Amino acid sequence: MAKKTKSRYSGIGGQAVLEGVMMKNGDKYAVAVRKPDGELDIQVEEYKGVCAGKKFAGLPFIRGIFSFIDSLVLGMRVTMHSASFYEEDAPDEKNEKAEGSKSDDIMMGVTVALSVIIAVALFMVVPFLLSDLLGRFVRNESLIAIFEGIIRILIFVGYIAAISLMEDIKRLYRYHGAEHKCINCIERGRTLDVRNVMRSSRQHKRCGTSFLLFVALVSVIVFFFIRVDNMALKILIRLLLVPVIAGISYELIRLAGRSDNVFVRIISAPGMWMQRLTTKEPDEDMVRVAIASVEAVFDWKTYLKENFGYTDEILQAETESQAVDI
Repeated sequence: MAKKTKSRYSGIGGQAVLEGVMMKNGDKYAVAVRKPDGELDIQVEEYKGVCAGKKFAGLPFIRGIFSFIDSLVLGMRVTMHSASFYEEDAPDEKNEKAEGSKSDDIMMGVTVALSVIIAVALFMVVPFLLSDLLGRFVRNESLIAIFEGIIRILIFVGYIAAISLMEDIKRLYRYHGAEHKCINCIERGRTLDVRNVMRSSRQHKRCGTSFLLFVALVSVIVFFFIRVDNMALKILIRLLLVPVIAGISYELIRLAGRSDNVFVRIISAPGMWMQRLTTKEPDEDMVRVAIASVEAVFDWKTYLKENFGYTDEILQAETESQAVDI
């Protein structure tokens, strides 16, 4: 048995989709979906990003803005792909590819833009307007700023809790758990099989849930220092600072994914707690779907050899052991 050490960063990330999982490694991503007939569909594609090849897009704090945009665009793309299998009178694969025209890209762009506008209005503007009402009774601007932050966090938590009651979202959260379990399994130095994945944690420090909570918390600190009297200017400054907040939050989540010191564990704790709402325990079939997505874009055996001292003999022995258990 190979000697296990602390968690090692793998570079892979993912997202739950309708009855499936997307995994991304570098520019390649794979979407594995369990179709209504029970067959597993796996699509492997490339996504280089909206600013691929641009040096400025890789600068600290700037990279977080483009990473957030890329996650929205790619997330919408793979979600639409998985949903296509469950639409009534869904086209066959050939027709689906033929209809993957420029109009689809435009529609996706419009959808992403509307999603951002709604999110900014709900989580940035609404808390400000509600906290401004407090200004009629409280003259302490610092207290009002703190109240705004509390409202923003409550709206976020309330939204997550509310949608988690929906049956479709419950299944989505189970696939989300399967995605995390696969990544944790690999990064903890275990062979990627159903048994090891099932006993891995469903919480992960690089989760998008943690990123969004960082956004909420960072906004409390950033907006605390805004001191202007004009209402329109207050809203405008908040909107202009959204990319800044996203950039800071990205650096924090990036640090959390690569470090495991006391400071990182402390700042990651709220996000890990929130993931109790956004991830649920998957069944073995969901785990198999997630494993298929990982294996389509990531050579986990080579990763274990390079980072945890595995040999071909150990990998073969553990694979055979798992086969016997099954």
